[in-house]
Amino acid sequence: MEKTNVQKLAKILKILVTITFVCNLIVLPLVPGIVGMGAEYGLWGAAKEFGMFGPEFGPLIFLAVCWQYLTRVWRSQYTTVLTLFLLACGVCTAIVLWQARKVLGTILEGNPFQKRNGTSLKQAGVCCFGISCAALIRAVWRLVYFDSLVSLVSYNTLFVPVFAMGGLLCMVMSALFRQAAELKEENDLTI
Repeated sequence: MEKTNVQKLAKILKILVTITFVCNLIVLPLVPGIVGMGAEYGLWGAAKEFGMFGPEFGPLIFLAVCWQYLTRVWRSQYTTVLTLFLLACGVCTAIVLWQARKVLGTILEGNPFQKRNGTSLKQAGVCCFGISCAALIRAVWRLVYFDSLVSLVSYNTLFVPVFAMGGLLCMVMSALFRQAAELKEENDLTI
């Protein structure tokens, strides 16, 4: 049977989601070290300082040095909060990407209206709400820490409504997929 245009697009999207998922898993354990290096040198300065743009092994040297900063990041309140925020967002993003892979897999099978898609979308929605809550907590923390309204003009503040809407969209899609699965089951039982 020939694949539909939706299935062809789903295949491309699944490849892109998989690449993003793998990159997320690679970077996630390095977050504390990268935050520590960024706090001490600035990210661009750390990349230059430790040879990221140097010889052919520059990226490996950068990653090796990154591990030395894992403990330093917890010494400052600012870097601790930033690290916890980025780790929470990274874990939630990994879960959202994994759930997206599962939904795209059922589309590739040609049978997207399954209850498990509803469950996957619900889990993705909960993770979107988690990112939104983490961003809200960090935005409020920055407001208190810097004692300035300028802190509200940041990506954290933008994350709150964007990921809240993403979570709501996932919840609505979850309900639609569950309802479609129930209708399909009912239709399959009708002769």
